[in-house]
Order: sequence, then C-alpha cells, then structure tokens
Amino acid sequence: MAQVELIMPKMGESVNEATIIKWLKNEGDKIALDEPVLEIATDKVDSEIPSPFEGFLAKKLFKDGDVVQVGKAVALISTEAPVAGSNGSVTAPPVAEVKKETTSVATTSPVATTATPAIKNSDSSRFYSPLVKSIAKQEGISVAELDSISGSGQHGRVTKNDILAYIPNKGKSVAPSTNGSSQTATNTTTTSTTTQATEIVQIKRPAVSLMGGDEIIEMDRMRKIIADNMVMSKQVSPHVTSYVEADVTNLVMWREKFKKTFEKREGEKLTFTPLIIECIIKAIKDFPMINISVDGTKIIIRKNINIGMAAALPSGNLIVPVIKNADRLNLLGLTKSVNDLANRARTNKLQPDEILGGTYTLTNVGTFGNVMGTPIIPQPQVAIMAAGAIRKKPAVIETPQGDTIGIRHMMFLSHAYDHRVVDGALGGQFVRRVADYLEQWDVNREI
Repeated sequence: MAQVELIMPKMGESVNEATIIKWLKNEGDKIALDEPVLEIATDKVDSEIPSPFEGFLAKKLFKDGDVVQVGKAVALISTEAPVAGSNGSVTAPPVAEVKKETTSVATTSPVATTATPAIKNSDSSRFYSPLVKSIAKQEGISVAELDSISGSGQHGRVTKNDILAYIPNKGKSVAPSTNGSSQTATNTTTTSTTTQATEIVQIKRPAVSLMGGDEIIEMDRMRKIIADNMVMSKQVSPHVTSYVEADVTNLVMWREKFKKTFEKREGEKLTFTPLIIECIIKAIKDFPMINISVDGTKIIIRKNINIGMAAALPSGNLIVPVIKNADRLNLLGLTKSVNDLANRARTNKLQPDEILGGTYTLTNVGTFGNVMGTPIIPQPQVAIMAAGAIRKKPAVIETPQGDTIGIRHMMFLSHAYDHRVVDGALGGQFVRRVADYLEQWDVNREI
C-alpha cells in the first residue's frame, strides 16, 4: 500500500509556520483530488489545504491547535482503502509499509516540535513561534513579559501582530554599565520611563455586568486580530478625517451604458470599486506623500502603489487583500483583480502575501447602504478612504445660461489620515482630487 505525505505548503515569503484550526477529514476517510483536508491559520489569513492526491487519510501527524512549520508533513495519504476489521475498526496498513513511513515521520516530527518549543517558567506553559521568539530576543523582551502579552492566536497564542503591537508600549532596555552609580541612575530612568509609558497605555476597562437573558460568546481568532489591530492603529496614528461630496453622475451613466457589454465580453462584473480605485491611483501620482509609511522619525516614500480593498466576509469579519502594483493595470486588470480577490477572500482562498504590502486602502461602505464612514488606518499606511452609497439628490447645476436645479448622483468620500505626517491641507486636497477625477469621468470613454 503506497503512502504519500501531505505537506504544509509555502504560503508566502514571510510565512514560516501555520496553526491547524480544524481537520476536515478523519483517518480512513476518502479524499478526492484537490478536496480540502484541513483548515489552517497563519498570523495573517485563514485558508484550507487541499489534497494533491486521491486516496484515503491514513494518519494525522498533528492535532488541532498544533503549530507546523512550512514544508513539514501534516498527514499521510494512502492510495488504497484501509481494511476494516471484524469489529468495524480500521486496520492499519501492513507493518513493512508503515515502518518505512514511520521512519520518515519520526525524523520529521521532532523537527517540527523543536521548531516551536514551549517557553516555560514556574507558572507558565505557553508556547511561542520562532518568529515571535526572534522578535522578543531582538527587542529584549523577557519570558515574563511575553507571558503578560494577551495573545490573539489559537488558544491564546501570541502572534507576530500581538508582539509588534506591544513593542511601542515597552520601555527601552538599557545595556549594563560598569559604573555602579551610573547603572543605578540609568535603571531608575528606565523604570521611570517604563512606568510612565505603562500609565499612558494602560486603559482601565469598565466592568461589564450581566443581565438576564444575556449570551456570552468568545471572539474567533480573526476578530481578536482585528480588534488588536484597530486599537493599535488608534494608539499609533492620530486620526483626522476630511469629507467631500462628489457628483458622480457621469460615472454612473457611463457604467450603466457599458456594464452589460463589459460582462458579456470579459466575463467580469463591472462594479464601482475598480472605477474608484483608478481615480485614487491618479490622485496618488499627483500627491505621492499620501503613499508613504512612518518608521519612527523617518518617512518612507513608497515606489509601488499597492491598493488594499477592504472585503467583508460571510463570518462578519473583515479582511483587506491587496492589489499589487495597481498603477500598472488598466481598467480591465483592476476589475479582474478586484473580483478575484473579493471572491477568494469570501471563500478563504487568499494567500498570506496577498494581504501584505498595501500602501493605500479603499473601503466601500456604500455596499452596506452607508452614506459615509470614519475608517481606521491599516498600519503602517498613513491614509484610507471610505466611499459612501451613491444616492440621487437635488443639486445646483452651473451652466453658461445660469444655475439650475437637477437630479444628480452624489457620493460622499471620507478620507482618514495620520496627522503625524499628513496635515489637513494634503489630506483635504487629496480627497478633493479623487472627487475631481470621479466627477470628470469621460462619458464617451471606450472600454
């Protein structure tokens, strides 16, 4: 009976491990080609692992909650059906075959185990990934400090996002000094700084009392990550929001004219999202200081324009896949990218690298019927735009013959930006420029 290994796949350049959330198949179950076998989670995205073979699940090498390194075998798949015993139990494959596979597993499993060892102290048995441990070592974070960090991963595991959010709030460690008095003074200063930082960051949460009929549910893994990231972004960036109302009548008329032809010819639905993204890209080229990140006191001006697009998931959670080098795509390319990323986001088919590297983000709150919103900046970006619902409204129309009142399609744009590096002039001019491009849409443009 031949057996093959199901390998933890490579899910992006920055991803070295994944946590098994749930097995979708039990040992002995039949598996079709490309059928999902288990669900996994990284620090960035949840996804499924399909089987590259047809056969039967012979053995699980890890259980729910285990952290597995990329490239390691997670299961054995048999090409032949397991034999059922007289009592209905499944009989293992022949010993000779199993011994060969067991040897392979025996040399593999310890590596996976030692790659993510538990860091223990007198009253803790939490485990930390190599990436988290490496960051902790570089930042001088002790085991006791790690144990104090609230983890958003599986079973409270501390993720990369958790420790990165913790670092800005941590007092800087000081190297030992040979001078006793100097060391004492330095330690005092460090302690004072740490205490002061703690006093600023620690917010006393209100006590929550339960009332009759209340139901308590635990946040899922993704919601915990979202919650931590939102709080972290508000702590890092002083948010300011500017608003503009745009007359998008020309845009609406153009789309209405061409959307059926476009879908028939290209096989893609033409939504407003790629049209808005195209205008945002033009405005970024006009105002490149919106396409930046902040590293301490340094400003990083991004060469690439990578547009994040917030997508709502069936679970109620939110994810932001990224269109890389969006400025190099025409309208068809933007439309295909928007539809592909949105569809795969809803079905947990995104790769971790596909939600990384964004330099500016759009969230279309109009899809929920909202007229405007105040979005939170995805770090380390410095700005995000929310597009509201398009509504017909009476508006003043300026003509050479004088002003008239007409019915126009109007949309609010909300631009939230990091006031550390983006002042009101830049933030306001940028959203106004996006509105200008939307309003000046060429109704005679060909597709």
